[in-house]
Amino acid sequence: MHQHATGRLHAVQMGRLRPLQVAGRKLMSGIGKTAVSGPVEVGTLGLVGDEQADLSVHGGLSKAVYALPFEHLSWWQSRRQMHAVTLFEETLPPGFLGENLSLMGVLENDIYVGDCLDFGQVLLRVTQPREPCGKFTAIMGYPQAAKDMVVSGRCGFYLAVDRPGQLQAGDPFEVIPGPRSIGIAQALQRQAWRYGR
Repeated sequence: MHQHATGRLHAVQMGRLRPLQVAGRKLMSGIGKTAVSGPVEVGTLGLVGDEQADLSVHGGLSKAVYALPFEHLSWWQSRRQMHAVTLFEETLPPGFLGENLSLMGVLENDIYVGDCLDFGQVLLRVTQPREPCGKFTAIMGYPQAAKDMVVSGRCGFYLAVDRPGQLQAGDPFEVIPGPRSIGIAQALQRQAWRYGR
């Protein structure tokens, strides 16, 4: 019998709307998420208590939850240092890129649109890669951040909530394969032309 990929939920993050400077304009944004402890209620529209500003881009049934491999944070930190955004050795905390779930054990190359992450009580279905936006570039602090996301494939992915329930840091999950017709990394590369690739 084929062994399904497994992983672990490293951390759960939520955020409230706050002002953010984007290309000289002040916009409301929920991109800065912070880790929460204990069980979090997950409804069909995402984590209960989490806020998103622009529901045309984030949120809704097909983008209810945003997950990012935890392993990517150190890479993004090194990119910011390379572009002299920060002179400090600050560690990027989970949630910095706007992710609700920091996952360990799976990367974009392993995940396909239609795959499900089965946490037992909660079932989440992969819908699409996260694409970089102006708010992402603003918090990263250097103009090439959007291109870096697309070229590197370190984008994470959106999830629909097929079975609501509770999640908390430390929960294990199993990847239940879907049709496996298009991978997350492949889906993101289809957008590469927008970012000068």
